[in-house]
Amino acid sequence: MQKVLVAGATGYLGSHVVRELKKRGYYVRALARNPKKLTSIQDSIDEVFTGEVTKPESLEGACKNIDVLFSSIGITRQQDGLSYMDVDYQGNKNLLECAQANGVSKFIYTSVFNAEKMKQLNPIHAKIKFSDELRASGMNYAIVNPNGFFSDIEQYFEMAKFGVAFLIGDGTAKINPIHGEDLAKVCVDAIQKDEKQIDVGGPEIFTHREILELAFKALHKHPLIIQVPQWTVDLTAGTLKLFATENIYSPIEFAILALTLDMVAPAYGEKKLGDFFAELAQKA
Repeated sequence: MQKVLVAGATGYLGSHVVRELKKRGYYVRALARNPKKLTSIQDSIDEVFTGEVTKPESLEGACKNIDVLFSSIGITRQQDGLSYMDVDYQGNKNLLECAQANGVSKFIYTSVFNAEKMKQLNPIHAKIKFSDELRASGMNYAIVNPNGFFSDIEQYFEMAKFGVAFLIGDGTAKINPIHGEDLAKVCVDAIQKDEKQIDVGGPEIFTHREILELAFKALHKHPLIIQVPQWTVDLTAGTLKLFATENIYSPIEFAILALTLDMVAPAYGEKKLGDFFAELAQKA
């Protein structure tokens, strides 16, 4: 039985990967800073290791007897004064060094689709820097590049629930977001595959306007969508960058650019966005 260390197990994708690994018979060791956050997936975990990726001394023993390391480590909501370079780059580098020191056979890392088109952004720069480090390490690896999670698209639903939604530009840029469950299958498949880079999206392609309309439809509401001119958003973001800290302006900067790029990746999976919105509507 192969043993897999999951770094980022408390996150959206990490939790799905833990479940998928256990379904396929892997031994799962979950790395977590706060083990209490693993409660919802504890039945799929064989062992918990408490440690912080930004503190390499706390990772001693984390990779012992591990065959594969999976990492979805990255800042989603910045806290503790840590930067993207601290977490997305250095945190993953600490994991890589831990893996190399313990003879781990493969490192699977999740980055982002179209990263090269967004490399000027702090979060993406840090991911690219680590990806380059991983490629140069001499270790067997796979880099999985999803283009957007259903959990990210949930923000569209929240706007629709409020009754009015805002759209940057004309909303014609396209994306095929993927459900965490489908993406987890891609990540676990990568353990046995030889592919070094895996670009992946979901089975359906939408414009951003169509996603908003789908969210309103799930709530049985008439779409009220307000278009915000691109120049207005760019000006606001530029001003914010002058006065705000990285943890404030970087997520906004990323969202603005990602919403105006075509982000259509190779299709995978079966989960439909309309069904996801319908489930959210039942809970609303």
